[in-house]
Amino acid sequence: MTTDTEEPTLTIDELAARAGLTVRTVRFYGTKGLLPPPVIGPRRVGHYGPGHLARLALIEELQHQGMTLAAIERYLRQLPPDLSARDLAVHRAVVSSWAPDTSERLSRAELERRSGRPLTEDDLDRLAAMNVVERDGDAFRVDAGLLRLGVELLDVPFSQETILAARTALIEHSRAAARELSSLLRDAVAERDTRDVKSLSAHMHPLVVQALLTTFQRSLRQELQEWLTPEEG
Repeated sequence: MTTDTEEPTLTIDELAARAGLTVRTVRFYGTKGLLPPPVIGPRRVGHYGPGHLARLALIEELQHQGMTLAAIERYLRQLPPDLSARDLAVHRAVVSSWAPDTSERLSRAELERRSGRPLTEDDLDRLAAMNVVERDGDAFRVDAGLLRLGVELLDVPFSQETILAARTALIEHSRAAARELSSLLRDAVAERDTRDVKSLSAHMHPLVVQALLTTFQRSLRQELQEWLTPEEG
């Protein structure tokens, strides 16, 4: 799995496969200015990196939300130009949180196309254990909102047990935070009209999600820095 510090090494064909798109679609996004140009290497071959892949994922998520290309262009222009792949992933997480839970029935070929890679039986078992896919006869029920994350986790060098334990911890703590925030907001708007409460809830949802993601990302960065930085004797 690539990281932000690695040199762009994906050809356009490899980028399209990883993103679950066609080369034609990737080129189209490039001509529209939605995707930064590649790094030109030997023999004038363009190379793409994690930032391009993350931006494609964000573009696709915005399209799934029903945004037009013109609206997506405006959205992307508002983002800082030097966002890392991880920063773009946070933006995508915020956008995907607006969508209702979605489940699609896909053939194995379509599932692999959406995943951007071939999937072994072991890969499918791991995705099933993460509740990303469920076998349905000769096809699969797929949680579209979790598919890209699940596929990325296939390359993480942790055991399946560790990933599932982490997933359980995230669910338990996020539900606890959601309950506490919900209680605070209910108390704050207890005297308001029901329509006002619904309008406020719809407005607050993306803001609360972004706040939670940002604070968690910073807290995790601090924890990792403390873990990875040797203590001074």
